Parts: sequence; structure tokens; C-alpha cells
Amino acid sequence: MSTPGINWSRLVAWMASNVPDVGEPTGVSLISGGKSNLTYRIDTRIDTRIDTRVDTGDRALVLRRPPLGHVLPTAHDMRREWRVISALAGTAVPVPEPVALCVDEDVIGAPFYLMGHVEGRAVRGRQDAELSPEDARALSERLAEILAAIHAVDYEAVGLADFGRPDGYMVRQLERWGQQWERSKTRELPEYDRLAARLRDRLPAASRAALVHGDYRLDNTLVRLAPGAAPDIRAVVDWEMSTLGDPIADLGLTLTYWHDPGDDERSALPVAGDITLTPGFLDSRGFAEHYARVSGADLGDLDFYVAFGNYKLAVIVEGIHARFVQGKTVGEGFDEIGAAVPLLVARAHRALDEGL
Repeated sequence: MSTPGINWSRLVAWMASNVPDVGEPTGVSLISGGKSNLTYRIDTRIDTRIDTRVDTGDRALVLRRPPLGHVLPTAHDMRREWRVISALAGTAVPVPEPVALCVDEDVIGAPFYLMGHVEGRAVRGRQDAELSPEDARALSERLAEILAAIHAVDYEAVGLADFGRPDGYMVRQLERWGQQWERSKTRELPEYDRLAARLRDRLPAASRAALVHGDYRLDNTLVRLAPGAAPDIRAVVDWEMSTLGDPIADLGLTLTYWHDPGDDERSALPVAGDITLTPGFLDSRGFAEHYARVSGADLGDLDFYVAFGNYKLAVIVEGIHARFVQGKTVGEGFDEIGAAVPLLVARAHRALDEGL
């Protein structure tokens, strides 16, 4: 069985030795080549003995591994994702069931982890879900409420006290993403350099420390869409950039992804889904206001954080573009992504000049 990023025979042997209770692996399929980590569905068969009868059932798992090719230091850390979903299991934040972590790169060529399959879908565009205005509003409000729940987690109580260094978080974020840019960049962009300087000059006062997701948006959740029932967010996924830090930075990045009615420029970004254009869906300002209501957060410096979100996303997209240039991406939709970088930089400048 040949699947990019998976050594099937070694994976089967490792699962038999380390997680035999999850069943015998029977198939693998790529769920998403992603613009980052790779995600696969692993189908298994479980034989259960009941008295003298053996019942055979199927179970699905999900495997996450880093992207192929060059990976930046500290990026795509499987241990980090594994640790946070393990800590959050049983809290108010919905996450998939943690199953097993493998740090032995000889198995499939990179560290990976297994988690339970969640019945739900990643909703990115309007073609992914037909929502009534009432359901669209409820889904957008729930998205804000779960973000607030993440930021309300008692990270010490769940064993994440050493998960990050919240003191000086934003200073280090600017430094970190600046270093990532230097490692990833495929061209010179003077407006990027000017933006980095402006952000350093505008750093807000330190906010309270919280667990932050680092890339929170609707398509990093799994949504159950069932006839006759309101849409329900079943799990938050893609925790690779989570840490302890400034919760408003999390909100700022979420709003960077938001597509408001009338923002035609936003549709030119290949990282932008248009689900937020669904009638009834909160616009970016309404989403921020709902988050503030349920979290009690002060959003006085939100414009800075939206600008920083665009800056951070520009660096991430440049890294994806660099892997595409190297021929190290899996899946489609990478050929035009590099054009999004200068556009994101321009939007960051505009956020600083004009606000949300």
C-alpha cells in the first residue's frame, strides 16, 4: 500500500506492538494534504469475542504527521499537539480522543500521533454547508464561545504550566516570526520589513496569560451537520502552534481569516474561506464583540492584534510557498499561494492605519 508520507508496513507493525487494542489496520487515505501537517484516516478492524462468538467491527483513527520536506525549527511539533489534546480531554474544550504518540522517526519517517476519528467535517466555504441564517449565527457564536473556553482553561490544573512562557510573549512572537521569515523567504519584500518595525513600535501592554490555539478558525474545527439539528462543533484540531500566551493574539488571527461582506480583496487570498459570508453569520466585528461578552476580555488594542495576525499568516504562507517551490507539498491549491503574502502584509498595514 503506497501513500505519500506513510510507510504502511512499518506503521502496521508499530500499531500491533504498541496499540493492539485499536484493531488491525486495514487501510489508509489522505484526509488533507493540508498547507501544513498531513492528516490521514486509518481504518481498522476489531474482533471482539462474546462467549463463543467473534464479532467484527470497524473503527477509524486519524494520524497526524509533519509535512514532507524542509521543516523549520520548532514547527510541526507532534509532541506539542499530542500533549495539548491529552491535557484538554475532559475539559470544556472539545478535542479528539488521544490514542498514541510515536516519536520514532524510523516508523513512517517522522514523529506522528493517532487520535480518535470525530464524526464531523471541516467547514471552510459555503459549498461545505447549507446553513439557515439562524444556524449560521449559532455556529459563529459557538465558534467564539469555544475560543473563550480555550482561553479560560486553568492550564496549571490540566498539567500545562510549563507549556510556554507567557511573560514577554508578544516580543518573542515578533522575533520568532521574523526569524521564520528569514529562513523561509523566497524574495525580498520591503513592506514586510516596514511592517515588522511598525509592530515592534506598537507593542501593547502585556495581557493576561492563557492557553492559546495559535491558528483558530472554523476549518480547524470539526462540525457536525445533521438534518433537523443545529450545527455542533465536535472538536478543535490542529494544535501545532498552541502555547501559553496572549489570548487577544489568538482572536486577532481568527479575524485575519474572516471574510466580511464587501471585502472583495479577501477572496483573492487562497487561505480565505467564504463560509463567513453566509447570511446570518456574524461579521468580524460582531464575532469580536460576542467573544468579548462571553470572555470579559478588553479589546482596546484589537487593531494591533489583527495586524499581527496578518503578519504571522504572511510568514506561514511564505513557508508553504517555499515548500511548493521545492516540490515538497502534497495535494492541490499551492500554485498561487505565494501571491497572498504581499497582500497580507498590505492588509496588516491597513489594520494599523484604519483599524478593524
